[in-house]
Amino acid sequence: MLEKLSSGQITIEKVARPGNLASHVAEQLEKMIVQGQIAVGDKLPTENNLCDMFGVSRTVIREAITQLKSLGLVETRRGVGTTVLRNQTSETFYAYSINPSAVEDILHILELRLSVETTAAELAALRHSADDLARMEQSMADFDKAMQDGSLAREADFDFHYAIALATGNPFIRQFYEQFNKNIIPRAKIVNANLDHSATEEYLARVRQEHTAILDAIRARDTEGARKAMHSHLYRAYHLYEQYRSSQQG
Repeated sequence: MLEKLSSGQITIEKVARPGNLASHVAEQLEKMIVQGQIAVGDKLPTENNLCDMFGVSRTVIREAITQLKSLGLVETRRGVGTTVLRNQTSETFYAYSINPSAVEDILHILELRLSVETTAAELAALRHSADDLARMEQSMADFDKAMQDGSLAREADFDFHYAIALATGNPFIRQFYEQFNKNIIPRAKIVNANLDHSATEEYLARVRQEHTAILDAIRARDTEGARKAMHSHLYRAYHLYEQYRSSQQG
């Protein structure tokens, strides 16, 4: 398989489209994995080979691999490389049905959030105060309580992201969040009666895990780690709703 990829027997699109380059690379690699062009157990080409194949930098390739990891498709081990774990994403959608217009709204908002909030996380890691950290930690505690109470933790989720916006010290990022309020959280647009409760619990546990990764990076003032953790978090959500839209259109 690596020989096929390297020799050009599989069509690779050079990434020249506007938008997030890493997402475009991740989409192509995911398609190869799902279609079996890169089999489970195979290793992806090296970073240098992928750079040549897609015509992008190593930073873009690394971010694309991070996105594939967030979908549970691959794992990277030092000295081994990046190996394909499965050929389908590891998450089941948590709602039985969503209004198509709501799905479009969710995807549009997530596209905007992918740009704004990755920068917000980076700035929060750089600028946060002790009070900012306390606010984020309280939102995490509220998220845990909401999960225990069997709710969707919509408000606690919003509070976490809003706390990050406040920690940037940038009033326009704060206003961006205040404009949408908790409607910026995708599941705010989903009727409770349409939920698969077992899948919802799994989904919320994953969100909680991702919030923890973001908070840990911010607390450590790791700007790059915070940016990557936020991008991974939002990209996974975007991918989930995009897959749902595709399944309904098919």
